[in-house]
Amino acid sequence: MGNPTGFLQVNRALPEDRDPSERLIDWQEIHEHMPDEEIRQQASRCMDCGVPFCQSGISEYAPKVAGCPVNNLIPEWNDLVYRGRWKEALERLHKTNNFPEFTGRVCPAPCEGSCVLGINADPVTIKHHEYAIIERGFEEGWVKPKPPARRTGKKVAIVGSGPAGLACAAQLNQAGHEVTVYERADRIGGLLMYGIPNMKLQKELVQRRLDILAEEGICFVPNTEIGKDISAEELKTQFDSVVVATGATVPRDLPVPGRELKGVHFAMEFLHKNTKSLLDSEHRDGDYINAEGKHVVVIGGGDTGTDCVGTALRHGCASVQQLEIMPKPADARPGDNPWPEWPKVLLVDYGQQEAIARQGGDPRGYLLMTKQLEDDGQGQIAGVHTVNIEWVKDQAGRMTPKEIPGSERIIKADLVLLAMGFLGPEGDLLEQFGIEKDPRSNAKAEYDKFATNVNGVFAAGDARRGQSLIVWAIDEGRRAAREVDKYLIGHSYLP
Repeated sequence: MGNPTGFLQVNRALPEDRDPSERLIDWQEIHEHMPDEEIRQQASRCMDCGVPFCQSGISEYAPKVAGCPVNNLIPEWNDLVYRGRWKEALERLHKTNNFPEFTGRVCPAPCEGSCVLGINADPVTIKHHEYAIIERGFEEGWVKPKPPARRTGKKVAIVGSGPAGLACAAQLNQAGHEVTVYERADRIGGLLMYGIPNMKLQKELVQRRLDILAEEGICFVPNTEIGKDISAEELKTQFDSVVVATGATVPRDLPVPGRELKGVHFAMEFLHKNTKSLLDSEHRDGDYINAEGKHVVVIGGGDTGTDCVGTALRHGCASVQQLEIMPKPADARPGDNPWPEWPKVLLVDYGQQEAIARQGGDPRGYLLMTKQLEDDGQGQIAGVHTVNIEWVKDQAGRMTPKEIPGSERIIKADLVLLAMGFLGPEGDLLEQFGIEKDPRSNAKAEYDKFATNVNGVFAAGDARRGQSLIVWAIDEGRRAAREVDKYLIGHSYLP
């Protein structure tokens, strides 16, 4: 703790975002940079709290209780930043996190939700410090490929190149194993490449890290779907171990009349095609779902819904509305949501900020249930038929939605995007491997063991735990790598 009274003297501050009128005409990162001296002052707010809840994310209590799943050494690198010892801060950061340039941009920062200062004041700006440290490392040339000194002769296949797969690959490669990562898309990166829009995570930053991993010796194989292009049996025969890290890619559907209408799409289809077309041709090929001039309705909240709002606005949509079935969150922690639980408070993310700037109001409507999708008479979506609801307990004590009579209305829509979350991994691959599933259709494997019922086959990330955060995916990838390492050589020195 460099400044014992910093948390009393300095108020929380973050760098300004680019003005919406400027950033809505491009696909570049929305955040501005903060001068080093101001970052140092923010780092001084990190107090000697005794027990740093910020750095202790525990799977057993997630997601209710917050904390960093990769156990970042947050007080240590905050202190080093305050003292201007940036290179040492980077070394501490990389000890626990393979990809701080990703988490520093897109992680929702559960660490800040459990910051001790947050009990009665604004928490420390931990996420921004992580971002600042890693970007300083790249600027100074401190982040370089570090191939392993020796090879073990063991070969590992990783199915999926999202954050869990990449973290697992990075760790196993450092242990000296020969690692091959398979990805069915045409670019490596999974969720990082095609699931998160460019303005939130620029793809040259993803490629920057991929290039380093490749120089360190990891083999990347895109355009290859395991189970189709290569069978699961072939993979098990060719490699000493396999890690399934495909993510939870089955979207939750909306079973209402009119679902089959043209103009109704899953959110991830919309986002994937947009980014691919942007990278391939800067949208000149027209091979994407264009929201230009359309009245867009996004059904579902969360990060994916926000990304749909921001993307539709950049296309130049006529309007965008976002429908949520849950109640509007409180402005401050309610009494039944005490620290250090994840704060269930109203957030106005970048997409909503941009909609407010463009349309004059928050695009979100709460406690709205979709009853059906309206046809224009030619098989095209024309509107969303909604009804207001309230949540009540049924006879079994479960909360269920109850319609409010007389509250039905039709919202004009030319494009409807379903952003209601994900149900689990696609089942065909798990079945080919013979992997048992848990009751939620995920690969059945114990946390911190990650071994499936199939000898030598492991599962990690959303494919094992279900839809979750990028930082949990990195945590699982790292922990799974350690278990694979033990399986291959009998012990592991991986952290």
